[in-house]
Amino acid sequence: MADFVQKTVNKTAVRDLSVPIASVEQFDSIVEMVFDDNPFGCVEYTTRDGQTIAGVVRNREHYTAKVNFLNDAGKRVGTVSLQSPTIAAFEANAAEVLGNAAIKTAMGATDVVRDSSRETYYCQLKCHDPSGEDYFVTLTRKSVRISSYQDDAIRDRVESWADAVAALG
Repeated sequence: MADFVQKTVNKTAVRDLSVPIASVEQFDSIVEMVFDDNPFGCVEYTTRDGQTIAGVVRNREHYTAKVNFLNDAGKRVGTVSLQSPTIAAFEANAAEVLGNAAIKTAMGATDVVRDSSRETYYCQLKCHDPSGEDYFVTLTRKSVRISSYQDDAIRDRVESWADAVAALG
């Protein structure tokens, strides 16, 4: 029987943030910074079928809004979580629930409030290193993760960038 032979050594590194990213706007600006400044030195590449792919692309993302329903005493009587594929949908869906009288009535609530402290943000970027290596940088409200990389120089570049971004310190 044939043995499995290791071909690569893929690594993962995580930085847990001491303070969660304050808002979805701040989160989005950090993600956009990667596209605008290309701090990892990523390069575009061409697929076998001739398609040009940018050096950094959004691989997947989602944003979860939390809405609480409160009674007259201010006690939470219900919660709605809304996972959305984009920030625009995140904001629109939360606004829709906040203004939905039928849900408010069904919950037995007198007030509806957004629970922004419990909301989550997730964006995974696929990055293409000049060496040809593909890796992922995943940003959440509470962490930054580098995954599927082999060369420690990639981790060092991402770490240097994160050190320079105050919200990621």
